[in-house]
Amino acid sequence: MSEMGVIRTALHNMDREAREHYSVVIQAKDMAGQVGGLSGSTTVNITLTDVNDNPPRFPQSIFHLYVPESAQVGSAVGKIKANDADAGSNADMKYTIINGDGSGVFSISTDKETREGIISLKKPLNYEKKKSYTLNIEGANTHLDFRFSHLGPFKDVTMLKIIVGDVDEPPLFSMPSYVMEVYENAKIGTVVGTVAAQDPDNANSLVRYFIDHNTEEDRYFIIDANTGTIKTAKIFDREETPWYNITVAASEIDNPGLLSHVPVDIRILDVNDNPPELAREYDVVVCENAKPGQVIQTISATDKDNSANGPRFHYSLDEGLSLNPNFTLRDNEDNTASILTRRRRFSRTTQDVYYLPILISDSGIPSLSSSSTLMIRVCACERDGRVRTCHAEAFLSSAGLSTGALIAILLCVIILLAIVVLFITLRRSKKEPLIISEEDVRENVVTYDDEGGGEEDTEAFDITALRNPSAAEELKYRRDVRPDVKHAPRHQPSSSLNSIDVHEFIKQRLAEADLDPSVPPYDSIQTYAYEGHRSEAGSISSLDSVTTHSDQDYNYLGDWGPEFKKLAELYGEIESERTT
Repeated sequence: MSEMGVIRTALHNMDREAREHYSVVIQAKDMAGQVGGLSGSTTVNITLTDVNDNPPRFPQSIFHLYVPESAQVGSAVGKIKANDADAGSNADMKYTIINGDGSGVFSISTDKETREGIISLKKPLNYEKKKSYTLNIEGANTHLDFRFSHLGPFKDVTMLKIIVGDVDEPPLFSMPSYVMEVYENAKIGTVVGTVAAQDPDNANSLVRYFIDHNTEEDRYFIIDANTGTIKTAKIFDREETPWYNITVAASEIDNPGLLSHVPVDIRILDVNDNPPELAREYDVVVCENAKPGQVIQTISATDKDNSANGPRFHYSLDEGLSLNPNFTLRDNEDNTASILTRRRRFSRTTQDVYYLPILISDSGIPSLSSSSTLMIRVCACERDGRVRTCHAEAFLSSAGLSTGALIAILLCVIILLAIVVLFITLRRSKKEPLIISEEDVRENVVTYDDEGGGEEDTEAFDITALRNPSAAEELKYRRDVRPDVKHAPRHQPSSSLNSIDVHEFIKQRLAEADLDPSVPPYDSIQTYAYEGHRSEAGSISSLDSVTTHSDQDYNYLGDWGPEFKKLAELYGEIESERTT
């Protein structure tokens, strides 16, 4: 059989925080514990569980904390912790600031891991204004056991005194930003304004100023290092740049490494330094059929200055000129003006362009003015006023020639010019010499398509000149070359021409050809149908050349003179080849 044993506490109000673990030896005997019975023993380990029966307690009633005035807002400046003998969730607590003059400057939060209170800075500190703060901090359990509420309260309060430490701070400007003004065109060195900064520390060190030259705009100004007075370094044009933004820095003389900066915005004020001008380039047209008093154009003006020095604009014609008989101007008193005609009927044939000088002035102080000239073109218009054309072809149209007719005439002229050029080119090509090569002017062969009939063909050639030498009185130029120099014809007495022999006539002409400078320096063969009487050379016709080469003897060609030298050499080479 088996029986159970019950273990009960022997002490009242056992405290885990005093002793947490116990060891108990249990012995069991049979036979009701009589002598001779058997027994067994075991050890039982007992652990006490924790309950929230201990409130949190700060180890000190007053804590002190030192915080420098340079501490950053939002940063943790200190820690505080209350002790709780309980464990686990029974020891969880929350820290709060219940009162004190520093409740608006500092805040406290709870670190759940370490169960510490983290003190943070809510607002910047200033040693010169307030040197210390007092905080009352409470630490309370978050999990309560109402069975032990009579042991409470489960919270504790302590006092925290915070001492603000003095730190050497950079200079402090009197304003967070500055806005200054200066007129455009002001002379270099004009005072724009002054910035002020001072040392917030008790030492009250002297402050020096300078401009932070990070941009090109910063070089337009200079600053007095001792007084902080800003002056112009260049001449400004509001129409080019109306605002300038610079940054001024200040530092202590004793500690130049501590800097403070402030933005300075400088506005350039307007001065009436720009005259008004026409708003755009106007293309003014007047119709030929315009009537007197007709508005042909409305103009407007602009001014680079602001509204105080610009409108209202005043328009007028140049008073220095005589009264314009063609056009007039009317000021509409709304910053615009109208151009009107003075007469009727304008003619492009008489004058196609008119020029109208206009004077425009603004309302600035002092007032500025400018003169502009409008070009007015005369154009042909429809009855409803629409412009038909302003070009020169309108004059030809009025004469009865249309654009198509002008194009046709132009094409005809081009075609005629092309025909003339072609004709001249063909004429020049026919006069070109038959012999063109300049490298070798000898041994040129002139080819003709006509083939003669030999000696008996007396109809193919005009032999009158041979039978009657008087017919060849005038000098005949060769047709295969173009002579460079023309010589006057040579005349001989008629009695000598009638008595001269044909053989002498040919020799005379041959000598003239040799001495003639207009004849190219090469051999030429001239064939005559009439050979004359008693020719020692015999016939040179090709009709009797059917005999064999062995029957021919060409040695006599060497006796004919220099004119037949090349022919003698040619046939001499053929003969030598034949013999070899």
